[in-house]
Amino acid sequence: MARIPYADPAQPDLREAAETIRASRKKIGHLHRMLLHAPPIAQGWISMFDAVRWNSTLSGKLREMVICRIAAINGASYEWNAHAPIALAEGMTQAQLDDLPDWEGSLLFDATERAALAYCDAMTKQVHVPEDVARAARDLFPPRQLVELTTTIAGYNCVSRVLEALEIKGSDPLPDA
Repeated sequence: MARIPYADPAQPDLREAAETIRASRKKIGHLHRMLLHAPPIAQGWISMFDAVRWNSTLSGKLREMVICRIAAINGASYEWNAHAPIALAEGMTQAQLDDLPDWEGSLLFDATERAALAYCDAMTKQVHVPEDVARAARDLFPPRQLVELTTTIAGYNCVSRVLEALEIKGSDPLPDA
């Protein structure tokens, strides 16, 4: 069970933020129910992650690949369970998804994917990206996409940290909203 109770989206002071979430996500799941405790943060969260997910020029496959890699590194099962099906729908194979936790030893990832995964690993595990890893990513991604890749990785590290710190689980019961 989560560390604090999930917010009730029907609460009058949460309705506006709840509607922002519904307009984007169609439903208010566990993570967003928790974020509703801080309505301005919930609304800003939706705005930022809508930009990261829907207004990026990165391929959906690459976006979801790094999101799932972050979930694997951080042990964020909620994040993995939410994004693995999206990764498959965006073009990752089940074999790639299975190899993602140990991608460096796999032959299933091309040069661009390997550069993105190395960049993701460095940002997630070390924060400071070594110059050779940064150069490899910079050589393959134009500036806009490098910024999009960087913010996707940073953003989804934030997601997993919120999920894990507050012990948000997809199996937690949610009261009707």
